[in-house]
Amino acid sequence: MKLKPVELMLGLIVLLVAVLLAWHALARDLDGRHASSPLKPWFDSLKSGKGPCCSDADGWALNDPDWESKAGKYRVRVPRHQWLPSREQPRPPEGLDMIWVDVPDDAVITEPNRAGRAMVWPIWGSDGLTIRCFMPGAMT
Repeated sequence: MKLKPVELMLGLIVLLVAVLLAWHALARDLDGRHASSPLKPWFDSLKSGKGPCCSDADGWALNDPDWESKAGKYRVRVPRHQWLPSREQPRPPEGLDMIWVDVPDDAVITEPNRAGRAMVWPIWGSDGLTIRCFMPGAMT
C-alpha cells in the first residue's frame, strides 16, 4: 500500500504533536515536589527570549561557584550530559562531569529574582547543550 503525500504529511504532523506533548509532560513537576510552593505560579510564568522556562521543576539553583558574570555576560557550570533534578537529588551530584557554558543573551531572565538564588534551565539536545533560561542571583 502506497501512502499519498497528504497522508504522509498528516502522519508527520501527528507524530510531531505527539513528540511535543511528551516533551511538555516531561517538563512538568510530575512528582509534585514543587506543587505547594508559594512561588510556583511565578516560576511557571518565567520566560526568557528563548521561551517559557517551564517552572522550578526543570531548573535548579546554582551554588555561587557554578556561575559567574564578566563584562555583562554570564556563564554557568552544568553537567556535560543530560541530568535532571529530583526530590532526592535537587542539584548535580559530586563527581558528575561538569562544563562551563556561556549563557546566550536571550536566555537571561531580566525580571527581579523572587527566589534569590541563581537558577539555570539547561537543554541537552541533538545540537548539543544550550541554556534555555538563566536567572542571576545575588553572589554571596
